[in-house]
Amino acid sequence: MADADAGTPAGDARPAFSPVVALLTVSAVWEARLDAALRDHGLTTRKYGLLAHIRSTPGISFSELARRSQITVQSAHTAVKALVDAGFVADATAHAGSASDLRVTEAGERVLGDAEGHLASLDAELRGGAPSLSAALDGLHEEPFTGNLQAD
Repeated sequence: MADADAGTPAGDARPAFSPVVALLTVSAVWEARLDAALRDHGLTTRKYGLLAHIRSTPGISFSELARRSQITVQSAHTAVKALVDAGFVADATAHAGSASDLRVTEAGERVLGDAEGHLASLDAELRGGAPSLSAALDGLHEEPFTGNLQAD
């Protein structure tokens, strides 16, 4: 027999609140909104992040770019090739066996500026709609939680 109010079979309790699931859900919603804004500029959130890393560290290696972005070196090569093909990144030494010298082009600077404008609008909307959540997230990208959290 089903519980008419909950829409679940009788005796089934509602799952306990999970802050991890809640954060993932909220994250997915905002990532989709940022992806939609970036799509018009030929970017994804991953490509935007890579482009920003390249701008902040001209000459960055693929290994370091992959480490900072938490992706494989192969994925970094694939994504950077797409950025080069789009005209957003130049590699002054792009030949087999040599270290790369990745730099953001003028077109890349323009698209980053546009993307940062979209991001600022989304940030303002989140801060205005959920100021406590916004404040709680401040700094977590720089010092994320690890598996070694100490009990209170």
